Amino acid sequence: MIRQLADPANAITVSGLVLSIVGIHFVLAGRLEIGVAVVLWALLADHLDGVVASRTLNRAKETGLVGKSLDSLADLVSAGIFPAVMLIKLCGGSVASLVTGAILVVASALRLSYFNAVGLDGGCFIGVPTTYAVPLTAVMFLLAPLVPGNGFPFLFNIALLVLACLHVASVRIPRTTGWMYAVVTLFAISASAFLAVRGLS
Repeated sequence: MIRQLADPANAITVSGLVLSIVGIHFVLAGRLEIGVAVVLWALLADHLDGVVASRTLNRAKETGLVGKSLDSLADLVSAGIFPAVMLIKLCGGSVASLVTGAILVVASALRLSYFNAVGLDGGCFIGVPTTYAVPLTAVMFLLAPLVPGNGFPFLFNIALLVLACLHVASVRIPRTTGWMYAVVTLFAISASAFLAVRGLS
């Protein structure tokens, strides 16, 4: 099993998984913006591993199957468990945050399992991809200072609940290709830098 990590794409996937754990660590330590900044790099790893996998010559079938499962599990941590932990921490462990967090993780797991079984439909995803949770979380935290009073935890709770519903909804989302990768990469790097600076100040 350890040998599968010698595959470049799988190594990138595992790197993203480790970054997600580091992000959760920062959240639990109360450094929420730093946590988001770190997990944005896990998002970049998720986009990069597929590109590397498709360009790796003579890649064993077993390695590809392991990589597919590994990618889904890494996505569950970065886009399901991480925002759920973030919400629960932000809301002080309230019952509402626990319920929303559980719904998000279950919806993420179901969405990933369904995709592994069914795949794309005419080049489109069925249901909003789980990875959308990471940029959504980043955008919410970038805009957090503009939210009056103590309304941010409530808004974040609602946003994740809506996203969880969209994960399992019968909506068609175009596959990320070409210039969209550049947009995601630019956003992730710039948002990560901004949040990291703000979190350290």
